[in-house]
Amino acid sequence: MRNGLIDKTLPFLIGAIFLFSSFKAVSQSMGLSSKLGANKITVSLSKNGELHYNVTRGNKRIIADSPLGLVCDDQDFTSGLSLVNVSPIEMRRENYELKVSNVKTINHVLESRSITFKNKSGALMIIDLVTGNEGVAFRYRFPDQTNKPRVIKQEITGFQIEKNARGWLQPYNKAGKVTPGYEDFYFNIHPGDSISNPRNPSVGWCMPALFQVNDGKSWLLLAESATDGAFTGCHLQPDSRGGLYKIAFAEKDEKYTLPLSENNHPTSTLPWTMPWRVIIVGDQAGDILLSSLITDLAPASKLDDTSWIEGGKATWSWWSHPEDHSPDRYNQFTDLANSLGFGYTLFDAGWEKADKEGGIIAKAAARGVKPMVWGYSAGYFDAEKRRKRFKELAAMGVKGVKIDFWCSDRQEVMACLPTLFEDAAREHLLINLHGTTVPRGWHRTWPNFMTAEAVLGTEHYFYEARYPDLAAEQNTVLPFTRNVAGPTDYTPFALTIRKYPRLNTAVHELATAMVYTSGIIHFADSKEMFDSLPVAVRQLLKDMPASWDNTESIVAEPGKQIILARQKGRLSYIVGINGTNNVVPVKLNLAKYAKGFSKFKVITEGADSLMNFKTETYLITSTWQHSFAPKGGFIIQFTNE
Repeated sequence: MRNGLIDKTLPFLIGAIFLFSSFKAVSQSMGLSSKLGANKITVSLSKNGELHYNVTRGNKRIIADSPLGLVCDDQDFTSGLSLVNVSPIEMRRENYELKVSNVKTINHVLESRSITFKNKSGALMIIDLVTGNEGVAFRYRFPDQTNKPRVIKQEITGFQIEKNARGWLQPYNKAGKVTPGYEDFYFNIHPGDSISNPRNPSVGWCMPALFQVNDGKSWLLLAESATDGAFTGCHLQPDSRGGLYKIAFAEKDEKYTLPLSENNHPTSTLPWTMPWRVIIVGDQAGDILLSSLITDLAPASKLDDTSWIEGGKATWSWWSHPEDHSPDRYNQFTDLANSLGFGYTLFDAGWEKADKEGGIIAKAAARGVKPMVWGYSAGYFDAEKRRKRFKELAAMGVKGVKIDFWCSDRQEVMACLPTLFEDAAREHLLINLHGTTVPRGWHRTWPNFMTAEAVLGTEHYFYEARYPDLAAEQNTVLPFTRNVAGPTDYTPFALTIRKYPRLNTAVHELATAMVYTSGIIHFADSKEMFDSLPVAVRQLLKDMPASWDNTESIVAEPGKQIILARQKGRLSYIVGINGTNNVVPVKLNLAKYAKGFSKFKVITEGADSLMNFKTETYLITSTWQHSFAPKGGFIIQFTNE
């Protein structure tokens, strides 16, 4: 059956374990392993009534014994706990399609069980466990019913990472003018390292957080799923001495748009279901990149009709003309979208005056281009005002809204977002979030949520002196971290030289549009730049999908190289980028990916690697050899022409 219902055709107890055994003196141990037996999570209750868990994959330790528990304003669930009940194991099949994804159709089997504990005063806490071939997850629940809100003062959940591991982590920036916005670098660290040289003062580490463990033999990603208005967005505490990373709540001063309450702790009446703590596990980094465990754990789509939701590509004038809000400029980019076959154009901040003066929305519609417009987050918190605004925009012919400057993970923001997606869907509007938190499975539940920023994208050629030197490396890390959490509005293809001059080759910049996944790809740069492109590159832009039926990881080395095979209908590509300053040899078996094709076109660096492209067409042979240029890239398209 679909959408999380129990699949009774599967063996009931395959891959599951439940046992009582010794653990640190007298204790109880309860576990759950995936169907194939690779991933297992084990929860242990010590003689003092304290909870720990560990995660293994194929008998290899992924996460060592780590604490579990919650401290509330009225109850303590960190010690003195006793076991009440362990549920039978259930299997469910998650079979669904995504509008935005590396893989269109998901069909996974998950196993789950629930363990109920009580504290010394008899209050109940349930821990739900889930395992699958892509990892494990757990969440807390309070099953009692009360009208009085309960406040969680502390979540002691931790993730014990071995000291010899390596990680790619992003600092969680302290509240400021445009922070937190998940727009810092991912740094290559050892567990326990302190935060060093972030872009802005920081108070922790972001999730998703990527680690390579077991002497490089295993990878894991820490993330969240199904966060809603019942909880804050979470990050990791800054102090990870000994390799123990602990959950932290949104900070009290994250009040960018509204005068929020002084209580920054998760608060809810009971019953209360909390977000999933997700641990994606794989033998290769490519397993992490391709995982859909975050959406597997998110609620199924709440929209019965999604036929009106279409991904695509958009022109965007802000990057090339940030100060020009004239009707002529917006209309120029509408015409550019039409000439490139792009379905959308985005009118950024300042569009209202241009529409009043020049009717830019009506002109876009007349050209067959769907207009999207910018909005400020403060205008979308109040439900009545939000619904009125969405109705107005839809009546004008607007097809999507980019809502900017959230800059907070507070519970009030997490409560606003699902209702915002719902209200927008009612008017058939697509949503793009900027200056925002990372997605947490929301694009499954609300398919009109097409993309979000929360990434150090190409606008930082304006703002960050270190960006040109580190951009290539970051582009080989973010697909394994940020993009796993959800669609990523990186705004690719920024060729014009800005305040901080680009060092990546032109092909590298072009390839990022096909490496990142975003429901709508907002292309940077000017009409003049697009008009100057070779015919083959313009044709690639016209053909390029925004979402994919299938993706395969060929080379997956975070911080170094990434090569993906991508397929959409009859379109088939191999795309790669080099994150290093070195020439790197590439050898690919093209025959494996070229079924039904006789030739391939390859786009590589031209004479001036910063600005030029070279396009060649070859008959398909078994092996293709190439040398990655430093900070370079390539794109192969299979063809019969």
